[in-house]
Amino acid sequence: MEEDQELERKMSGLKTSMTEGERKTALEMVQAAGTDRHCVTFVLHEEDHTLGNSLRYMIMKNPEVEFCGYTTTHPSESKINLRIQTRGALPAVELFQRGLNELMNVCQHVLDTFEASVKDYKDQKASRNESAF
Repeated sequence: MEEDQELERKMSGLKTSMTEGERKTALEMVQAAGTDRHCVTFVLHEEDHTLGNSLRYMIMKNPEVEFCGYTTTHPSESKINLRIQTRGALPAVELFQRGLNELMNVCQHVLDTFEASVKDYKDQKASRNESAF
């Protein structure tokens, strides 16, 4: 119970640590002059390899993607550049959105599975405690 309260306190601290004046644009789209919508670089601020590699993997699973890669600008900066180049049938923005949605679905599945396992563990622990008496 105390652990749940501690986690909730930490989460609320994270949500309120950035004031309205400090907020930056979380995402930028960068296109070189003369390129079309099939080759786009996305700049994700306040992100690192955790999101970069996961998102790159999810996007590359799509057969319409010709290239997807990311770089971190500098170890002291927390932003990544994610480049997507498509084969031409779909715009890069749509594949970026699909990748984000698929990654969110995977994360939700992992969270649901974890929470179910924790609940099962707590139920088993409670039933063992009851049978001991």
